[in-house]
Amino acid sequence: MPSDLAVRCTCGALRGVVRDVSPGRGNHVVCYCDDCQSFAHFLDRAGEVLDEYGGTDIFQMSPAQLAIADGADRLACVRLTPSGLLRWYAACCRMPIGNTLATRQVPFVGLVVGCIDDAARGDVLGPIRARGHARFAKGNPADAHPSFPAPVVARVFWIAAAARLRGDHRRSPFFDAGTGAPVAPPRVLTPDELAAVRARGGLG
Repeated sequence: MPSDLAVRCTCGALRGVVRDVSPGRGNHVVCYCDDCQSFAHFLDRAGEVLDEYGGTDIFQMSPAQLAIADGADRLACVRLTPSGLLRWYAACCRMPIGNTLATRQVPFVGLVVGCIDDAARGDVLGPIRARGHARFAKGNPADAHPSFPAPVVARVFWIAAAARLRGDHRRSPFFDAGTGAPVAPPRVLTPDELAAVRARGGLG
């Protein structure tokens, strides 16, 4: 049965809820890619966000399921490269929130599970479907794949397509309902800034 889960940043200035969550309405994965690791190091939150192998626990879902009740003005975003994902975080305490495409037209967010403030989240999100981008991992995580398996990728497209048909692209907390622009202007890292972040994370 779908459940609601509380979301909050570390300092509590940003609070909200993820509604109607169940294993069938999302994709629970762990990503070891260098960009996800770089995001955690950019925020100086690697110790809290990354697992022992450098993986980020993510729940991929429709952004319309996330409602921010307090602190929406604290949302900030960064792009590691000019064409990269929008990576959203709470500017107050630099807690990562999630990753979206640069347009609301594809309604999809990879919510960083660490921002879910609920002891029951593991049961509600369900088991991890896949661990991907193993070549960037620190060590050899069990059952990790070089990328993500085709069925898991297909499920991402299914989630986004179903959300689009429901009109969820008009109900995203990350994009203005009227203009479709990101609610916070993305900061794009310079090549030197990205290199420094990657070096800090031992990512080359």
